[in-house]
Amino acid sequence: MSLRPFGLLRGFALIPLAALLSGCNLVVMQPAGDIALRQRDLILVSTGLMLLIIIPVIALTFLFAWRYRQSNTDAPYDPDWHHSTQLEVVIWAAPLVIIIALGAITWISTHTLDPFRPLSRIDSSRPLPEGVKPLTVEVVALDWKWLFFYPEQGIATVNELAAPVDRPISFKITSSSIMNSFYIPALAGQIYAMPGMETQLHAVINKAGTYEGFSANYSGSGFSRMNFRFLGVSNTEFDAWVAKAKSEGKALSRQDYLALEKPSEREPVRYFSAVDNGLYTSILNMCAVPGKMCMNEMMHIDAMGGAGKDSHENRERLEYDNRHAVAGDEAQAATAPASGRPARSEVKPEGVTSGGPEPSRGHESHGDHATPGMKHDGPAPVQLNQ
Repeated sequence: MSLRPFGLLRGFALIPLAALLSGCNLVVMQPAGDIALRQRDLILVSTGLMLLIIIPVIALTFLFAWRYRQSNTDAPYDPDWHHSTQLEVVIWAAPLVIIIALGAITWISTHTLDPFRPLSRIDSSRPLPEGVKPLTVEVVALDWKWLFFYPEQGIATVNELAAPVDRPISFKITSSSIMNSFYIPALAGQIYAMPGMETQLHAVINKAGTYEGFSANYSGSGFSRMNFRFLGVSNTEFDAWVAKAKSEGKALSRQDYLALEKPSEREPVRYFSAVDNGLYTSILNMCAVPGKMCMNEMMHIDAMGGAGKDSHENRERLEYDNRHAVAGDEAQAATAPASGRPARSEVKPEGVTSGGPEPSRGHESHGDHATPGMKHDGPAPVQLNQ
């Protein structure tokens, strides 16, 4: 019986698989920014160096299995063989050389591609011209959306980011509540966003287009829809985009920010024509909420030797992460046993408020750093956050 029909059937079976793979967007391997391009090259070089060992080992495994198979009586048989200097040199020297090469490449690229390091070039053929000022963008990871401040332009946006092609971008990145990760695969590698801390990223987009940005670190029930658009545009188009934000948006006050900060999913694109002075700094220092102590203020007090016996008065002003749960604005996500609250499925409908059951004073969904039972008589006057 001929096996030709079965071969044809196997060929036809691969057609749907090829169709599915044709829809894959390998943006990491086809980036549009110089930093992402250099990171891609690092992946390719590292993979190629490792394949110098992997491919020969796999090939020799099949060769040995074929050559020394039981039916091959012509293969030499030496049960007393135990050492070969030449073979030992090859086995140890080749991996050692590859490890040294990988170590050198890693050391160089770690310093060259340091996200805190300002750019020195636009792309491989164009150095950075003198006097070029980077576009500053302040990034805030919210639950579950992205807020972008443009301090030089005086605007802010939600879930949409734009930058001129071939202009360096200086990102300043933080989070409002929990750890997250800022990632635009076409532009550069992912950078963590952490509350009370600021990370940086320097990058440049070299091709015009619309690219996907998202959160690369699990941060709750809305994580999978925490996406945004990144627009690579010309200088003229960027100016028009800024003008659009100023004409269509409204001012972002501190109270508006506190409403925006509440957990929500599938947030649409929004524009803000103006921003309250110092709002990003307040978010970074975790004192956007009135009455909370700023982190830089706390560090200054510590640097000056502390507040002495009055320091305990500030405990209430240092409770940050549980404010959404206490205010009834917690998202309708799953509960954990450590939270001290019943599961959503166990709560009767008539007993559920819009924000869920009252949380305990133990560990909250985002963590509660307060000490239960501590009496608060008010903050120390010298440390009041205005």
